[in-house]
Parts: sequence; C-alpha cells; structure tokens
Amino acid sequence: MAKTKIPSGMYKSDLSVGEVSKRSGVAVSALHFYEAKGLIACQRTEGNQRRYHRDILRRVSLIKIAQKLGVSLSEIKAAFKELPPNHQATPAEWKAMSSKWKKTLDDRIEHLSQLRDQLTSCIGCGCLSMKDCPLRNPQDQLATHGPGAQLLE
Repeated sequence: MAKTKIPSGMYKSDLSVGEVSKRSGVAVSALHFYEAKGLIACQRTEGNQRRYHRDILRRVSLIKIAQKLGVSLSEIKAAFKELPPNHQATPAEWKAMSSKWKKTLDDRIEHLSQLRDQLTSCIGCGCLSMKDCPLRNPQDQLATHGPGAQLLE
C-alpha cells in the first residue's frame, strides 16, 4: 500500500504507531510487519512519522482474530482488498469476510478431528519411524512411499 505525505496539522485525529500499539495490544514491530505485508497502511507526516487512520484499530483486531482462527495472512489481505481504504468494517462486511473463511475452517477442523481420532492407535504402537505398520500400513503396502505413517497426511 502506498504511503503518502501529509501536511502537518492534518493528522491530529490520526494515531501514531505507538498509540496503535498501545490501544490494540500489538507490538510496534508487528504493525510494521503488517504494513510491509500490505495488510495495513499509514500516511507519513512531513517529519516522516507514521500516522494511521482510526479504522486501523478494527483492522488490526480483525487480523488478530483471523490469525487465531488459523487464517493465513494472504487470505486476510485478500479479504481486506474488498474494503475501501480508511473504512471501518461494518458487521455485515465482517460477516461476509468470515463466511468466506468458514469452509476452510470447517475442512481444517474435520482433518484435525480425523488426526486426533487416529492419534492413539498410531502412536500407541510406536510405528511412526518404521516402514511396516500392521495398523496403518498392512502388509507394508505403503513402504514405497517412505517410512512412517503415510496415511496421516
């Protein structure tokens, strides 16, 4: 996202990076990282200081929530592209963004549930480093694919 220079006096209601960090609970370095990844944008003062529009607090919150759900930064960036810059996401827009992630999350939950259900039997026999596993690899059918429990992936 492009950085623009703004004249002094025009950024009184905008937030410094320190203020955003303090109010969001996100480290300054993380804010710089999000900016480098194109997730958030700032303007620069004549003194080259970062200034963020107040909607940045909502965007940072959405980033943190999405990350806790396991949504990738690229997926978050794609969702933010649908919002106009300097615009606070409305509940309807958040619902639209989250509904796009629901299918991915449901698939991930199903996969993790399957792994969880197979975990006891697989680790219980101690075969994870062996080619032959009578439970997960009967008659060594998967040995050509390499050692270990091939069916876990």
